[in-house]
Amino acid sequence: MKTITVVIPTYNEEENVCVIYDRLNKIFNRDLKNYQLEILYIDNDSTDATRIKICELAEKDKQVKAIFNARNFGFTRSTYYGLTQARGDCAVLLFADMQDPPEVIPQMVHKWEEGNKIVVGIKNKSKESKLMYFIRSLYYRFVAKISEVEHIEQFDGFGLYDRSFVHILKNLNDPVPYLRGIVSEIGFQRAEIYYQQDIRKRGKTSFNFLKLYDVAMLGITSYSKVFMRTATFIGLGIGCLSMIIALYTFIKKLLFWNSFPIGMAAVSIGVFFLGGIQLFFIGIIGEYISNINLRVMNRPLVIEEKRLNFEYEDGEETKSEI
Repeated sequence: MKTITVVIPTYNEEENVCVIYDRLNKIFNRDLKNYQLEILYIDNDSTDATRIKICELAEKDKQVKAIFNARNFGFTRSTYYGLTQARGDCAVLLFADMQDPPEVIPQMVHKWEEGNKIVVGIKNKSKESKLMYFIRSLYYRFVAKISEVEHIEQFDGFGLYDRSFVHILKNLNDPVPYLRGIVSEIGFQRAEIYYQQDIRKRGKTSFNFLKLYDVAMLGITSYSKVFMRTATFIGLGIGCLSMIIALYTFIKKLLFWNSFPIGMAAVSIGVFFLGGIQLFFIGIIGEYISNINLRVMNRPLVIEEKRLNFEYEDGEETKSEI
């Protein structure tokens, strides 16, 4: 019997941990009876009762496994690391807020059985606010346009990944992974499942503007050089334009000395305009440098504090890994 590992990243999801466990078991008992369900929670140092509830589930069901991070290492790193620790024949990445419906997992498994190594879930509808959905759509399209590799629009990581792909993820040794880009870059045969994204019904999201911005910039700086090159072209263009304006001003002043005044307003506007352009691209360059710095340091994705229900073949429980 093949095993499907459902990887569930958690952070302050005490209201959802047990609900998603029951929901997954119901789906597998009804639609996937020929597969063994394994649930892997990876908790990113929750401050509520999330870990207590995970421990209770792990105590009564040995197919529930858990990794507790020593501190909060960020959503992207923790999620990616949890996926690399999946030991099933395939892994399904499912987020604890359940906005992505686990009911489409049987469809993903069917596509996997047909030979697809990756099955991605794509939101073609959403119950979230229209403004947020519109902003996300603009971002996905923008990244797809500027990226050096194909990007999948409305794909947030929810999907099924064959063990061969998970093995590649484990050996990439990328301390700042961007899963959405990696899925496109690796180039495995993949299928797509479309679904309607639900709204969060329990708990409160931990994502704020800064966290969303961090994920967005990771995607841009990891897979595009367009901003760096845009800075070069704009700088070159402004430089040439400034030389033309300076030459024109000089000639006009020589020919019409008294009737061609040069006010400070024009100079001030030019200085502030150029200063704004410079600060913008200095910030963009800083994002690229920060991305490079994190990769050069090559620190571990996460540091584990504790594992539950991970065992060697001889029955000895695994120790926390760094």
